[in-house]
Amino acid sequence: MKRTLAALTAIILMISLFAACSSGGSNSGGGGTTGGSSSGGGGSSGGGSSEPITINLWSFTDEIPKMTEKFLELNPDLNVKFNTTIIATTEGAYQPALDQALAAGGSEAPDIYAAEAAFILKYSQGDASGFAANYADLGLTDDKVKAAGIAQYTVDIGTKDGQLKALGYQATGGAFIYRRSIANDVFGSDDPETVKNAIGPGWQKFFQAADKLRAKGYAIVSGDGDLWHPIENSSDKGWIVDGKLYIDPKREQFLDYAKLLKEKDYHNDTRDWEEGWFADMNGSGPKPVFGFFGPAWLINYVMKDHVKDTFGDWAITEPPTGFFWGGTWLLANKDVVKDAKKKEVVAKFIEWVTLDTSEKGLQYLWANGTMVEGVQGTKDSVASSVVMEKSNGEVELLGGQNMFDIFVPANANASGKNLTQYDESINLIWRDQVREYSAGNKSREQTIADFKQAVKDQLDIDSH
Repeated sequence: MKRTLAALTAIILMISLFAACSSGGSNSGGGGTTGGSSSGGGGSSGGGSSEPITINLWSFTDEIPKMTEKFLELNPDLNVKFNTTIIATTEGAYQPALDQALAAGGSEAPDIYAAEAAFILKYSQGDASGFAANYADLGLTDDKVKAAGIAQYTVDIGTKDGQLKALGYQATGGAFIYRRSIANDVFGSDDPETVKNAIGPGWQKFFQAADKLRAKGYAIVSGDGDLWHPIENSSDKGWIVDGKLYIDPKREQFLDYAKLLKEKDYHNDTRDWEEGWFADMNGSGPKPVFGFFGPAWLINYVMKDHVKDTFGDWAITEPPTGFFWGGTWLLANKDVVKDAKKKEVVAKFIEWVTLDTSEKGLQYLWANGTMVEGVQGTKDSVASSVVMEKSNGEVELLGGQNMFDIFVPANANASGKNLTQYDESINLIWRDQVREYSAGNKSREQTIADFKQAVKDQLDIDSH
């Protein structure tokens, strides 16, 4: 079995490396392509031709590997080589390969590795957290985190027993992204403050707004999935409490909201990430859709490709409840702490990516879209509020609105205390059951019973 798994991992790695060689790169910003590469450092720190310090970096997109190129460009005296392994999360390939590499240890083990929101808790607080170094042991102390104004939810997610083990570089606090023309027609203004007060706070006001929109032929959202992320990530507790499945009352209420959306014809009944959802971004669905819930990456890397006919007709405001969606965290292998040279480089890179608030730090370059000199790249919401407050967040897709005015408070209002390492699997089961209920195929009681049974069957987790 071990031999088979090792062979499979080797094949995945070779495919990844080939993909990297054959795929070009793009400028700063999330959603990189899949591939693999090595980045060589410039001159030698000690003069002469001494062997470079090799840092093994594991990721699931080319986003962080591209950062290493900029890091080396800004630090030409470092005698460092980044040995990059990229394995896509599709088909669940990344985690098993990463787990095997961490467990095997040795010179090939990952020194720095990435984890996304869907499974970060496994590596920062859960089953695989024992492999991660404490940031404090790298010299990345709490005072540096505070000085950078890092969004608290990203800190909470990366902390175990009071020790910070991972930080994100993006901040993915969510906003309500709405059509200006529809806001003017229904609410008399497209001003973010007017729309914020029309749709919230709270879901009661949101559904009152849905009524007004429907009366004029509009859908308030595209599908029930648009409501799930703000509901999921604003719940008081996560799916697992004391080792058993727990349905937070706010999450259970999603059953009622999904049914209401369908019965009252408040949406176009699409599923997120499917064709109808993208069509609604462009205004070409059955009914014009007022808005979507999401973070900056939804605007920058998803909507931008699907708003040909609605480009510039969008704006953002604070949602009815604070939430976040997605993100990528950086971790260091605890073994790097034993190697002084590796420790220095790993600490320097992670600090540059997550905590450096200068104009040469990744946070500033990312927020302002200036990763490539002379080229205006994508602007993004970053973990540091200090950086966003001194950056230009004006976005053409949003009609020139400075998105940081909304995303700084959105990041502060997000909570990272309701995640579990099983969220990805349980969410899929829940969403399918909710759609069965909203379609009228099951009673509420049967839906909840079937959900609990499916979690038990698939994950061997009992219910409260």
